[in-house]
Amino acid sequence: MNILVVSPHPDDETLGAGGTLLKYKMEGQKVFWLNCSNVDVSYGYPGDMVNKRLKEIELVKERYAFDGYLDLHLRPSKLDSYPCHDIISMISEVIGRWKPEELLVPYQFDAHSDHRVIFDALVPFFKSFRYPFIKRVLMMEILSETDNAVSHFGFTPNYFVNINNYLENKIDIMKLYKGELNNPPFPRSEENMRALSRYRGATVGVEYAEAFMLLKEVK
Repeated sequence: MNILVVSPHPDDETLGAGGTLLKYKMEGQKVFWLNCSNVDVSYGYPGDMVNKRLKEIELVKERYAFDGYLDLHLRPSKLDSYPCHDIISMISEVIGRWKPEELLVPYQFDAHSDHRVIFDALVPFFKSFRYPFIKRVLMMEILSETDNAVSHFGFTPNYFVNINNYLENKIDIMKLYKGELNNPPFPRSEENMRALSRYRGATVGVEYAEAFMLLKEVK
């Protein structure tokens, strides 16, 4: 299978599906990464910060051994300022190039507006009559965003992936993003990543798991 993970920001791919991506690669699947926003000096970010983030991404790419990577380089925290059809057009080129059979996407009601914008831009690609090669769509659970969704839009997982053999590697990859992890009770912490994986694993009778909401599956 060709798998495409779509992250609004670098680190969302790891927080939401890091163990699953590592497992897919071990199974011999082709895994691609589309990142949508990133820091840039043209957006007012200092050059040393931009260079640091680019180096982090290169290390992350190496650890996952992605079969393809593309960054749309949109402005972080400003995705709602872009016309939605422009973002759809950018994503369409990627979908057409890699023809993924599975999409891993942000949760529809994540607290961060960038996540919601990217989800909305992905919805057209869920149409089977236009994209028959996309057989499965999963929404990710991303710490600090999904857990802060408005209560009546709470994340209710119905699809789980056993990551017993991959959690430690996932955490090690997340550590490559310097400054994104902090100490508890901050949600993006090593301890809370492990706690969430253990809790999701307990739900389905394994030690560690990643949880998703299944939007579409064609067999």
